[in-house]
Amino acid sequence: MGGDYAPQNAVVGAIDAYSEKKDFDLFLIGKKDEILSVIKSNQLSFDEKYIIHADEVIEMGDSPTAALKSKPNSSIVKGAQLVKEGKAAAFVSAGNTGAMMSASTLIMGRISGVGRPTIGAEMPNVNGICYLYDVGAGKDAKPSHLFEYAVMGTIYAKEMGGIKNPSVGLLSMGEEEGKGNEVANEAYHLLKESRRQRK
Repeated sequence: MGGDYAPQNAVVGAIDAYSEKKDFDLFLIGKKDEILSVIKSNQLSFDEKYIIHADEVIEMGDSPTAALKSKPNSSIVKGAQLVKEGKAAAFVSAGNTGAMMSASTLIMGRISGVGRPTIGAEMPNVNGICYLYDVGAGKDAKPSHLFEYAVMGTIYAKEMGGIKNPSVGLLSMGEEEGKGNEVANEAYHLLKESRRQRK
């Protein structure tokens, strides 16, 4: 259970979020004694049976893929396995982002038609919010990856953001067609062709 001020912030934040709705099951994965210490010191209530002990830690400086193999008892590996086995519907971590990306691909597995996972961020705008994708951990994205991020982002905006008909844009160095590098240009044409086919 990593991230800034771990495990304090992760434990308190997770239990606070759970306490608001309680319409899901929450598992806390990490060093059990440390998690219990945070729960006790913050006078929180949480059922101990939902704490999964993981005694290894993937540090921020660890090589992501190598760490998954060398540290099978880490919270990232155990959390990804819960999703793969269908025991959890989602997994959230404040730890090593590269390891999370690798776990998503190597342990949970890719969704059919998706070549690479992406990281998104919710951003405020004049109309409320927008979603920005490819914001970290991935590098050297191909045009096909950017297209897939647009498709996944559209689905997320509809299902999670409640935006009925989200528009998709490509962040480049100008609004005119043909601006930007080769990757941006090819991704633009993939998006344009997809839009033409939907009409």
